[in-house]
Amino acid sequence: MAEIIDFILHTNVHLNYFVEHYGAWVYLLLFLIVFSETGFVVTPFLPGDGLLFTVGVIAGTTQGKLDIWLAMLVMGIAAFLGNTVNYHIGRYFSAKVLEGRKLKYVNERHIEQTHDFFEKHGQKAVILSRFLPIFRTFVPFIAGVSKMDRPKFISYTLIGGVAWVLAFSLAGYFFGNIPWVQKNLSFIVMALIVITIIPVIAAALSKRPKKEKTGAGKPKA
Repeated sequence: MAEIIDFILHTNVHLNYFVEHYGAWVYLLLFLIVFSETGFVVTPFLPGDGLLFTVGVIAGTTQGKLDIWLAMLVMGIAAFLGNTVNYHIGRYFSAKVLEGRKLKYVNERHIEQTHDFFEKHGQKAVILSRFLPIFRTFVPFIAGVSKMDRPKFISYTLIGGVAWVLAFSLAGYFFGNIPWVQKNLSFIVMALIVITIIPVIAAALSKRPKKEKTGAGKPKA
C-alpha cells in the first residue's frame, strides 16, 4: 500500500522512469491503471486526474517518447471499458445490494454516498462522476445495480470518458512546458487530488447524523 501511495504522490517520477526504461510498455501500464480505477469498486484509490495530467506533461516535454494522441486513445478506451465492466458487475450484484447484504472488500459508506449522488443528479451522474474520484469508481456500479438503461449508460459513459481524458491530458500537454509547472508537478498532482476529492468529503460530512441538542427545553420533573 505504501508503494501505491508513493506512486500517487510522485506519479511524474515513476511514470518518467517507466517511459525511459520500458518504452511502449507504458501504454499497457496506463491502460491497466485507468481500467482498474474505473472498472473495479475495490480500487478507487488508484490515480486518475493526476495521472492524466502527468501523462500530458510528459508527452509534451519528452520529445516524442510518449505520444499524447496514442496515450489518450489508450486511456479513453480503458475508461470506457472500465465503466462498462463496472456497470455489469453492478447488475450482477444488484439483488444482493438491494437486499442490503454486504459485499466483501467493498466500502459500504462509499456505496451510500454514491447512491445519494446518483439520486441527486440522475443519469447525468455518469458523466459528472468522471471528474470526481471515488464517485468515478462507484457510479457505474450503482448504475448497474439500479439497472439503468444499457444503451443510455453506454452513451453517457462514452461522453464522460472522452471529456475526462481530453480535459486533463491536454491541460498537462499544453501547460507542461511552463517552468513553474515542471518544477511543481508533484504539488499540482496533490492539489488535483485535494480539489477533486472535496465534494466527496462534503458528501460524507453531510451524511453524519446531527448531534441532539442538549439543554433544550425544560427538564421533566
